[in-house]
Amino acid sequence: MPLLRLFLLTLILLSPLAPGCAAEPSLAAAASAAAQAPPAAPLTARADFTVATRKVFVFRSTLAGHSPQERLEAAQRRLDKALAKNGPQRVTLQGIAEGTQVLLDGAPLFLVTPGDVNALAGDTPHDVAQDSAERLGRALQARREASDPRVLLEAAALCIGATVVYGFVLRGLIALRRAAKTRFERLLSRRLAQLSFRNVRLLDAQLYVRFLSQVTMAVVWALRLLATYIWITFLLREFAYTRSWGEWLKGYLLEMAAGIGQSTAAAIPGLLVVLVIVALARIVMLTAASVFKRVESGELQVGWLDQDTAAPTRRLVNLVIALFALAMSYPYLPGSHTAAFQGVTVLAGLMVSIGASSIVAQGAAGLILMYTRSLRKGEYVKVGDSEGTVIELGMFETRLRTGLGEEVLMPNAWILGNTTRNYSRAHPDGVAKSGFVVETRVTFGYDTPWRQVHALLEQAALATPGVVAEPRPFVVQTALSDFYVEYRLTAYADVADPRERAEVRTGLHQQIVDAFGAQGVSLTAPHFMHVATRAGWSAPPASADKA
Repeated sequence: MPLLRLFLLTLILLSPLAPGCAAEPSLAAAASAAAQAPPAAPLTARADFTVATRKVFVFRSTLAGHSPQERLEAAQRRLDKALAKNGPQRVTLQGIAEGTQVLLDGAPLFLVTPGDVNALAGDTPHDVAQDSAERLGRALQARREASDPRVLLEAAALCIGATVVYGFVLRGLIALRRAAKTRFERLLSRRLAQLSFRNVRLLDAQLYVRFLSQVTMAVVWALRLLATYIWITFLLREFAYTRSWGEWLKGYLLEMAAGIGQSTAAAIPGLLVVLVIVALARIVMLTAASVFKRVESGELQVGWLDQDTAAPTRRLVNLVIALFALAMSYPYLPGSHTAAFQGVTVLAGLMVSIGASSIVAQGAAGLILMYTRSLRKGEYVKVGDSEGTVIELGMFETRLRTGLGEEVLMPNAWILGNTTRNYSRAHPDGVAKSGFVVETRVTFGYDTPWRQVHALLEQAALATPGVVAEPRPFVVQTALSDFYVEYRLTAYADVADPRERAEVRTGLHQQIVDAFGAQGVSLTAPHFMHVATRAGWSAPPASADKA
């Protein structure tokens, strides 16, 4: 009995080892088979089969243990062997169990397997093989043509002819542009000359001619680029080794034209509305510009508009028209309803509203100065410590030219916040409109007769070159101080240039000194007293010719 128990225990312990011993040979065989099997090609492995710069086929899968690169090298060797025989180079197809073979002169060249095609796109080995056969046929034909001198000469002749035609096309486009411009000038000048208001021609034909000329130039340049593209494509297609590039350019052009055509066809209704709105807005702007231009030049008189406010009114009208046209055409713009387009417009509006506050303030101040007519171009004014002639009254800034050659730039908001003295509007009757008021202040003691001071100051003003007799210069006693009387002389000069105005002021001061010195009347200031006599007029460094 103990022996029986020992035997049964031994059987139980040894029973798991039997299957293990039997499985070891199968595992070893599987490992040996896995080691001997060729590695599978990665999913990204591919090898392009190219003949005469043309891509004929793309090997993507492993076949019978051969990688795509090995299949490519084998196909290249078969092709070289077939071409060495100088056969007819006829490409055919043959279906087998593994796929579709491509044959050259009856000899297999390469095999298209299901692993080489994209089944999800609906491709089949037969369709891909047929397309590859057609590409191979074109590549072999290009190879034969590349070594044929007659074909090369014909291609060169055609390229020369195409170049000549291309040159004539460019010259023709230039002539077309010139003829269109001449036609526009003749037609618009004749038609727009008939539109007038109060015997004043309202519309300026040159504005419309310039606009149409710019449109014609854009069209001509587009046609030039298209002609250049077609010319380059033709040249590349005429030679065997560059024919594939030419065909690619042609296909790209056709594909791009088809894409543009589809997109344009979808956007045509909205674009037509936008073009109509833009054209109407542009016509209204040109019409308004013609009318305002004649008001600004003085040819046309309108009660509520004058020469000074015509220019800013024209800018405001153009701005309102442009904003109205933009608001009307916005819903019809392609992509205007997309989130990206709306986000960009919101961001632009936020940036303008935050960053343009000072600009808006300056512009509003400029409009106030223009429409209140506080300043006008050519007037002599004094703003703060700056005094000079207004040479430019802009929307955001005003420029003054002093008699010393300085140009003073002042923001309009600053001008609006300061006191402005205008010396060019002292005579309301319009005498010497281009002139300005010149004034000066002098002080004399109470022992000097005021009547004599008045007479001498008026005499000095009339003797100053540039000062007019009408309106007549006058003197006002502006203050009776503790030790002296303050006199203010006011006269009118008929000069307009800033340099001449400075010379008039200098001459007036010189004449005052000479007039009082000739009469022996002393010029008294709070901290200075001097009596200039006639004997000392020409003392050095003065000269007698300035007497």
